[in-house]
Amino acid sequence: QVQLVESGGGSVQAGGSLRLSCVASRNTNSMGWFRQAPGKEREGVASIDIIGRTTYVDPVKGRFTISKDSAKSTLYLQMNSLKPEGTGMYFCVATGATYAAAPLSPGAYPYWGQGTQVTVGS
Repeated sequence: QVQLVESGGGSVQAGGSLRLSCVASRNTNSMGWFRQAPGKEREGVASIDIIGRTTYVDPVKGRFTISKDSAKSTLYLQMNSLKPEGTGMYFCVATGATYAAAPLSPGAYPYWGQGTQVTVGS
């Protein structure tokens, strides 16, 4: 079992930045961030595998950066140039499974945090 605790959400104007953090109870092989906008399904935003290879959904490429500090069992998501469509609850996810590239499908991750809210004003 892995516990995940997110922090760093908040309200920001379009064009602003936020940095999300997720502290895990132990290190896992693959981790990621998902977003759920109001009235929509959860969608993958970014993922990182055990050796640090990253995957991003197209709309955030060049603006978001996922990283991890294994010594602190902490996952980060640096979000720059935020847009109003980035509003939603952001969830940290983890799995002990090993992939060639950490997936962005929700079914691949058995462990989920409670989420942290991000609101981007226009």
